[in-house]
Amino acid sequence: MYNDFAPILILSGVSVALIIFSLFLQSLISPNNKTDLKQSIYECGEVPVGSAWVQFNIRFYVIALIFLIFDVEIVLLFPWAVVFKDIGLVAFIEMAIFLIILTVGLVAVWRRGDLDWVKMTVPYGSGRYAKLQRDQERSAA
Repeated sequence: MYNDFAPILILSGVSVALIIFSLFLQSLISPNNKTDLKQSIYECGEVPVGSAWVQFNIRFYVIALIFLIFDVEIVLLFPWAVVFKDIGLVAFIEMAIFLIILTVGLVAVWRRGDLDWVKMTVPYGSGRYAKLQRDQERSAA
């Protein structure tokens, strides 16, 4: 039984040995002249401003998760559409239920305002967001 796993163990051992050998060889060959310019942050040709430890708004992550959910929906919808005639009415009803659940989720996210990219009020806003005002507050001022 253990003989069946021998090729996997040998391949894993060779892989780890190659990685260690490559890292060791790189440390021997590579130049070690660290200057301030080489250690500085590179931001696509722009002069870096501030710290690299910036907290991103949670909205970016929410939009990404919503995109993934509906992307997976499309991935599951294409194979179903290809074999639709072969699988019958039961599969149609199951897919309809699946799409209804996802539509209810989309409506809920939409009503909560999670799909709005720019929100006019930012609780505990700081920095450039501290001076954001609503449209009614601007017209009253």
